[in-house]
Amino acid sequence: DIMPHSYGYRARTRYLFSRPFRSRGPIHLSTYLSTFKLGEYVDIKGNGAVQKGMPFKFYHGRTGVIWNVTKRAVGVELNKQVRNRIIKKRILVRIDHVKKSACRKDFLDRVKKNDAIKEKAHKEGVEPPKTKRLPVLPKPGMIVKAEAQTPETLQPIPYEHLV
Repeated sequence: DIMPHSYGYRARTRYLFSRPFRSRGPIHLSTYLSTFKLGEYVDIKGNGAVQKGMPFKFYHGRTGVIWNVTKRAVGVELNKQVRNRIIKKRILVRIDHVKKSACRKDFLDRVKKNDAIKEKAHKEGVEPPKTKRLPVLPKPGMIVKAEAQTPETLQPIPYEHLV
């Protein structure tokens, strides 16, 4: 009396597409009023409340670039690794299942900050500082002097059988 194994299109997605706690119910209107433009980065997140235009489970949680915008859907281009190569995939997904990605937010904030620094230096007539990021360098070495106190040798306490 074992249940047969399923190989369907939505197999093993019981929790993947389920709505979060206290987030069930009708879709918010802001989902449909958001605008998407070509070249924008979006995150694909399947919404279980809307079955139409839902992406295949592989694409859930992936980030891609919009290459096409239609009335109710967007075309998203993303990379898929298949064995030893990476293939560019183009899929059409309804806007219920995409949200704007924050993957470039840190980069764009850094660009704005650096431009402001360069603009300020230009107004003051000084050489603009270097805005490139650098890896954290190793800490400088130092010598520890132990003249004030004698070094203490640490060793394990001998085991005693207490019965």
